[in-house]
Amino acid sequence: MSFLEVTWTDPATGARGFLVIDRLVRGVSSGGLRMRAGCTLDEVRGLAEGMTAKEALNYDPEARYVPLGGAKGGIDFDPYDPRAKQVLTAYLYAMSPYVERFWTMGEDLGLRQSAIDEAIAEIGLQSSIQAVYPLLDDERKARERLAEAFRTTVDGIGLDELVGGYGVAQAALAGIEHLGLSNPTAFVQGFGSMGGATARYLAKAGVRVVGLADVHGVVANPAGLDVETLLLSRDAHGGIDRAKLRPQDRRLDRDAWLDVEADVLVPAATSYAINAANAGRVTAKLVVEAANMPITADAHVDALVIPDVIANSATNSWWWWTLFGDVDPTAESAFAKIGATMRRLVAQVVDQPSPRKAARELAVAALDEIDARF
Repeated sequence: MSFLEVTWTDPATGARGFLVIDRLVRGVSSGGLRMRAGCTLDEVRGLAEGMTAKEALNYDPEARYVPLGGAKGGIDFDPYDPRAKQVLTAYLYAMSPYVERFWTMGEDLGLRQSAIDEAIAEIGLQSSIQAVYPLLDDERKARERLAEAFRTTVDGIGLDELVGGYGVAQAALAGIEHLGLSNPTAFVQGFGSMGGATARYLAKAGVRVVGLADVHGVVANPAGLDVETLLLSRDAHGGIDRAKLRPQDRRLDRDAWLDVEADVLVPAATSYAINAANAGRVTAKLVVEAANMPITADAHVDALVIPDVIANSATNSWWWWTLFGDVDPTAESAFAKIGATMRRLVAQVVDQPSPRKAARELAVAALDEIDARF
């Protein structure tokens, strides 16, 4: 049972919004805010529960950062609608008492951190993570450290947009090594912050990225796509610039994303993308869940699945590692911590009959330890 559930309706547009706080640790919870048409309370509830697990899995009793509780926000509205900023601002204004004291959050599906920060400033709050400030030893230094990290860029892209996908790529590489795949290929569904960075760091590690999907369709090339060119020319919503494709690159329909043969499949877009109806089309040997809840409970996938609570947890953890001082505000420090953490967590679950169940059990054990300590 969740600690708190809030439902909101925008009087101007009729948009619905939700906040679920699954658990508080030291009085605070953590979890992003998404915007998508069709978002439901059940979806947000499941995401909040997953955030509790993600936080717990990164518990290190020797670290300054102690994992927070899990939460999630969701807005049932099209992020491409010209009124999206107005709806986001109205939602955050309604939820401001929770943002002030209990809920720390950042970008998720359909939203960029810059849009959230603008709305937060407009309604007069300090920050989207201000609820955690009372837990900091030195708030000024911590905020300066995080601000410096956000100013850091790596090959033309902000570090904050790369850490999550770097973690997914590291989880995928650990899975590739575990399965002994040689000359592996990958398909990434979704090309926003998470999918784009995943594709970049898989390609940099020598994995041939043979297909990408965005909201407009699929691009593919069995010889490998030019990921870096496509990454640096995508739009604010992760849309691929088709003008940057090479003559040998193919354009396919949106529903063809499971038809491109690849050893590794990375669903990095919407929840519930793989379900009972299409799971039989998955031919990959390894599935790495970059999106939250991309596989429904009734879908059977005949592959090794690295669950979302591990694979995509780096974005959230990087904020707190940086803020609390467990990593420096540099790409080198962030990537070293993320890589070591991802590989440790993957190693703990890949030999189990159900990696998802094993990850949940690890999270429960960590929560018990946190409860005993605090």
